[in-house]
Amino acid sequence: MLILRRLILVVSLSFATIAIDITTRPGLEPVQGQGVETVDSQTLKVGVVGNPPFVFYGEGKNAAFTGISLDVWRAVAESQKWNSEYVRQNSISAGITAVAEGELDILIGPISVTPERAAIEGITFTQPYFSSGIGLLIPGKPVSLWERFSPFFGIAALSSAGVLTLLLFLVGNLIWLAEHRKNPEQFSPHYPEGVQNGMWFALVTLTTVGYGDRSPRTKLGQLVAGVWMLVALLSFSSITAGLASAFSTALSEASATPLFRSVGDLKNKEVAVVRDTTAVDWANFYQADVRETNNLTAAITLLQKKQVEAVMFDRPALIYYTRQNPNLNLEVTEIRVSLEPYGFVLKENSPLQKTINVEMLNLLYSRVIAEFTERWLGPGIEENQDLLPQNIGESPS
Repeated sequence: MLILRRLILVVSLSFATIAIDITTRPGLEPVQGQGVETVDSQTLKVGVVGNPPFVFYGEGKNAAFTGISLDVWRAVAESQKWNSEYVRQNSISAGITAVAEGELDILIGPISVTPERAAIEGITFTQPYFSSGIGLLIPGKPVSLWERFSPFFGIAALSSAGVLTLLLFLVGNLIWLAEHRKNPEQFSPHYPEGVQNGMWFALVTLTTVGYGDRSPRTKLGQLVAGVWMLVALLSFSSITAGLASAFSTALSEASATPLFRSVGDLKNKEVAVVRDTTAVDWANFYQADVRETNNLTAAITLLQKKQVEAVMFDRPALIYYTRQNPNLNLEVTEIRVSLEPYGFVLKENSPLQKTINVEMLNLLYSRVIAEFTERWLGPGIEENQDLLPQNIGESPS
């Protein structure tokens, strides 16, 4: 029995020695480098930068980051079973520098892919996940009482009313000529009063009210009335539709500010921009009087104080802000200063790049990113339309 115990002890020590030798032999050390090969066993350092609705910074030490960019990244990371450690960045340029120097594995957020940024040494961009651009935020113009009623005194309204009055006068005369001798009780023999009776008959016939207080008795009068009914039936709906369209267009134009109708109107206008964004470059390009601020809130404060005439920033962020603050009477113009794709930033030659690009394309083709966008921005936002063909079905094989 003693011999058996000694034999078991010797065998156990032998296996332990072999295991130690394997782990310490040159070339067989545990791999600690970065990349897809080891990402299953490590946590990626993810820099986060941006503004709502792409990035929301939670309150408190353990608060989670949320937003469109975070949804996209988490979908990619979960598909690969990657763990993430999020690090807030003060600016895009600071985050890019951190990636280039190896302090971060990736920088996520609404980061515009521009030639200047793509040329920075030591970094590269992922496949774009969103396409939008730079927009303009301006004060909403209150519509005065006169502006609300002025369309009713426009050329379209007055000309239509004039044509209608002329037709009523013409039909009133024809009815009076046909009826005033044989039907003097309903159509007075006296011209002014008789024509007035005829116009009244034409008007109630036109509006299909038909009070019945006056009606033609002669064959000629009935013929005139019949023709007028057909003309009224065919023309009145067209006149009504035309007037409604003219009023609608005039009212919408009255509520829009004439200050910015194109990017050319930016010249010499006071425009607030956020420092370290592409809006700075575009505002200078269009020769605006640029006021740089540290963040979007500060830029909008300048606009509310009437110290600037517009805020230039990422269009989705401006749309989100106006929807969250409808009481501020601000509006995003239809002007698109630029069209820019958003991507994430990786270290140059990062082994993560291909995997991330493939997953982002899967999210785009499956419309998952569109669902993220609608969740945060709401329906009816015409953004992100340039990365994929319209009405796309399944991903082509």
